[in-house]
Amino acid sequence: MSATLPSERRYRERAFMEALQKLGRMPAGLTLPAVVILLVVFAIPTIELFLTSLNAPSYSLVNYHSFFEQRANVVILWQTITMSVVATVICVIIGYPTSYLIVAAPKPLRITLVVLVLIPWLTSGLVRTYAWTVILGDRGLINNLLIYFGLIASPLTLVYNRLGVYIGMVHIMLPMMILPLLSVMQGIDKSLMAAARSMGAPPFAAFWRVFLPLSLPGVRSGSLLVFVVCLGFYITPQALGGLSDAMLSNVIAAQVQNSVDLAPIATAAFILLAIAMVVLSLFGVDLSGTQARRSRLSTRPRLNRLISVVSGARYFNEIANRYRAKRWMNQVYEVAHGSVWSKIAGAVFIALVLVYLLCPGFVVIVMSFSDAAFLEFPPSSFSLRWYWAFLGDPAWTGALWTSVQIGFAVTILSTFVGTLAAYGLSRTPSKLRSVLTMVILTPIVIPVIVVGVAAYLGLADIGLLGSKTGIILAHSIGANASVVVIVSAALANFDRQLELAAKSMRAGPLKTFTRVTLPLIRPGIIAGAVFAFIGSFDDVVVTSLVSALAVPTLPLKMMENIKQQIEPTIAAVGSLLTVLPLLWLAALYLVWRRSKLSIPHLLAEPTP
Repeated sequence: MSATLPSERRYRERAFMEALQKLGRMPAGLTLPAVVILLVVFAIPTIELFLTSLNAPSYSLVNYHSFFEQRANVVILWQTITMSVVATVICVIIGYPTSYLIVAAPKPLRITLVVLVLIPWLTSGLVRTYAWTVILGDRGLINNLLIYFGLIASPLTLVYNRLGVYIGMVHIMLPMMILPLLSVMQGIDKSLMAAARSMGAPPFAAFWRVFLPLSLPGVRSGSLLVFVVCLGFYITPQALGGLSDAMLSNVIAAQVQNSVDLAPIATAAFILLAIAMVVLSLFGVDLSGTQARRSRLSTRPRLNRLISVVSGARYFNEIANRYRAKRWMNQVYEVAHGSVWSKIAGAVFIALVLVYLLCPGFVVIVMSFSDAAFLEFPPSSFSLRWYWAFLGDPAWTGALWTSVQIGFAVTILSTFVGTLAAYGLSRTPSKLRSVLTMVILTPIVIPVIVVGVAAYLGLADIGLLGSKTGIILAHSIGANASVVVIVSAALANFDRQLELAAKSMRAGPLKTFTRVTLPLIRPGIIAGAVFAFIGSFDDVVVTSLVSALAVPTLPLKMMENIKQQIEPTIAAVGSLLTVLPLLWLAALYLVWRRSKLSIPHLLAEPTP
């Protein structure tokens, strides 16, 4: 009997190890670390919040009924939806022509314009919001210029109202609208426009019937992303708006910090989540690009009908055939080059948009060199006084060091976990891959305040609320999703025949990955790591909820400074954070360039 037990134990241990090895050989098993973190920190607490909102275990809608019974809640909810819709519409109105003009620009200029759009997108949202409080203030840049030129006698009220909130929201979200539009517009075959013009279609008709339908997937994706993110806006309405401009996120955050009753918090969070999920389910973002292809196919009959109508018109105008042919050729040439006035108008429009995007960062940098004891633009004198004040204040440097520590920890964790998940998803059957991808990306496609509330509850359940470890886990659920998106894009362009070739030369799975796959997707991994660090370092909403005021990060210190006293020290901090995206872009460019130079050598090198 005693001899049987050890043999049974060894058998069970061997069976367990074989099961683990089998799981490790399953591609979907590589997503397990990301899914486990998501379940512990976000998914399970979200279910608990939902049950709490339903007044479990009695299960009723009393909490939702109580929410809608209070007129103030209904007003704030409607205000949240309205402000999000208005900001989204403004972003479409500004972002669509901006994207169109960028795509139509020559390649060197196009790259420069895209980089200029990326810089404010990578800059801290808190810094940009802080900059607008100075630009729009009574003694701010705009009022000073208007008074200087004699256009107004007294300062205009541009901040601490709805106008200031819209200016700040659109400024933060405009790059998020432009980038999906650029992605779709770049893939549209420009010969289709030329074909429509060559068949006699006027410029506006060619654009309206050909280009616009093909670009609608980009409009849809950008609008959905902007709207959902705007639903969770927290800092911008608080900093730039008045008491009547609060959004539901502000109410939820105040309840988390001041109340111990989870029922109203869970109810408000799920109402916000329900709005986002309904919109996403009706007009869902398709990350696979199939919608763009479907849209492209569905618009071809329209183009054919357009060509048929124009051809019929040409048949009835054969007398002027030579003149019309010459005019059509000139119009085709105009598609590529355009008139002088259209070039001037396009250049002025792009310049105004870039000034709007880049001006806040420029103002912060200039103000940081002021020698005055208060914020002023332009500074009356220049010095490094506030940089030395920042470096000499343990509160500021301690907060910076805390943010750096948390950011690097999140980067290491999310880069490893996210890369494993992306690699596994790329080799998983399509149906299972779609489900797992949707699960992993959930934290970045719903309002961030909901993620923060769920993480607050999840970390409280495991005893990590108010700790650095808890903040790292809370940040990692969004960072994992970002890494998965970026690394998956790199793997989508990866030729798997190279792996098969390496294996045919007796390279094992690990050596194949380290010698072939990893070097080719390294730029995507590094880009994912950069975005993971930026997202963690800049986070305010989630950190403010899960830190429980016990872990002072740099964004929290900045937010506290903005609330209590606006002194030029924060301008010095904002200036450093404004320059930081340039370093990220330079690092990404060097990695990309080095990768391009090393790929031919890598492919030529035999695998032992």
